[in-house]
Amino acid sequence: MIKWLDEHMEETFLVVCLVLIACISMIQVVVRKVPFLSSLQWAEEFDRFMWIWSVFISLPYTIRMGNMLRVNVLLDLMPHVMRKTVSLFVDVVVMLSMALLCYHSYGVIFGPKGIMSSGELSPAMRWPMWIVYLFMLIGFGLGTFRGIQMIIIHAKHFNEKELTAIEQTMKDAEEEAKAVKGGEA
Repeated sequence: MIKWLDEHMEETFLVVCLVLIACISMIQVVVRKVPFLSSLQWAEEFDRFMWIWSVFISLPYTIRMGNMLRVNVLLDLMPHVMRKTVSLFVDVVVMLSMALLCYHSYGVIFGPKGIMSSGELSPAMRWPMWIVYLFMLIGFGLGTFRGIQMIIIHAKHFNEKELTAIEQTMKDAEEEAKAVKGGEA
């Protein structure tokens, strides 16, 4: 169960959000076209909340999958030890950034002048806004956890040689060519 959560927790949540957005949007479109039904007043707000939540939950997912936006050209030109050292440094910076954002998110939600103490409700669905903001805290908290996890993984495998992005692309192209040749035979 823990292994499954490690590998699929964020992506499962993201898929559920996307399915909910698609279904609610489709229902809203259909309901608007039926003359005797009134449109769903809450649908657009719900979809907006789902999009916001999916953005914050995608942060730990991209950290864990190693899909953070970066340019590898300079990194690929470095020697192996330097490349691993820079990767570990980037992991530490990402983890510290997520931890700092998590800390400030907690203050925004639960602080003395936070959103929870304001009692603010969302306009259409009347949800307490602290629930909406809670996903910011969850996303940054999970991002911190995933950052620590990546530091440990990269430190464990520090001495293992990895392919550069160019070498990996070449290897993938060769494997694809072999698969195509095998399919033709």
